Amino acid sequence: MGRVVLVTGVARQLAGRFVRRILSDPAVERVIGVDAVAPAHPLDGAEFLKADIRHPAIARVLAETGVDTVVHMDVNGTPLGSRGGRTAVKETNVIGTMQLLGACQKAPRVQRLVVKSSTSFYGSAPRDPAVFGEDTPPKSLPSGGFAKDVVEVEGYIRGFARRRPDVAVCVLRFANVLGPCADSPLAEYFSLPVLPTVLGYDPRLQFVHEEDALAALLIAASEPRRGTLNSGTFNIAGDGVLLLSQTARRLGRPTLPLLLPTVTWAGAALRAVGVSDFSPEQIRLLTHGRVVRTTQMRETLGFDPQYTTAETFAEFARSRGPGLLPPDCLARTVDRLADALCARPAQ
Repeated sequence: MGRVVLVTGVARQLAGRFVRRILSDPAVERVIGVDAVAPAHPLDGAEFLKADIRHPAIARVLAETGVDTVVHMDVNGTPLGSRGGRTAVKETNVIGTMQLLGACQKAPRVQRLVVKSSTSFYGSAPRDPAVFGEDTPPKSLPSGGFAKDVVEVEGYIRGFARRRPDVAVCVLRFANVLGPCADSPLAEYFSLPVLPTVLGYDPRLQFVHEEDALAALLIAASEPRRGTLNSGTFNIAGDGVLLLSQTARRLGRPTLPLLLPTVTWAGAALRAVGVSDFSPEQIRLLTHGRVVRTTQMRETLGFDPQYTTAETFAEFARSRGPGLLPPDCLARTVDRLADALCARPAQ
């Protein structure tokens, strides 16, 4: 008999696409997608079970279907459509993960657990190292928002790994996932007509393309190839970095530099009208940035991304259409302003 794979959060585009991809694996006999709402996109030959992972009933799903591989993709920073707000997202991320892990612990047939996590785990702080490795502890633990959810989720996963050492556990910490279908908080930010920024800061950012995210998940969920190890914690990001100012130029969107207290106020105003999840943790990212090392991704997991950070952002920018200003014109204008501000009076 082939493998039986359960995927959570399949009402989201990325998880739905993952289901359709893993169906083509000849070693997989059955794929079961679960979510609290029915997906609007097709799952092809996969089965869909309407189940909320926040409820203990998820244990019955694992027991009755004989699942041996669980791919937990229902850890997200934004609500799906009109499914509540931040409170519902946190409950799904944290309470849902707790219930799912409890179900996995009771299911003797479960042999592999793959979790879609985030580099938000490291937070963003002024004294951060230039590059985070998987073993680098965050200098300042996130105080709220999606980043805090990720820290709590990974804590529960470590506890599960200790209780079930027979299960191969793979945690993929993705950099900001971008692409034509991206629905992350940062994608919402880049879709604003004018980008609020923190005056005096130009953070370094990393991205991973949706296609690369799917490819990494497929490797993690499959049987290990010779010379690779599909368990452990791995940073997943495209090569290179982009400065926030470079992203604005490539989008053709002007920036609005604000003092940090003003940016915080603007974020609260945006959240109040439902325009963007401009959380304090995202403001820290747009102030201090974050860069991760991906050596283990290549050497241990055996994954090499197809897209660099710059190529990922270029595809995302094309999917969002032209900004308020032509990118070339905006770049020249910004350069002239920078030269004028940096000019020194003649002696």
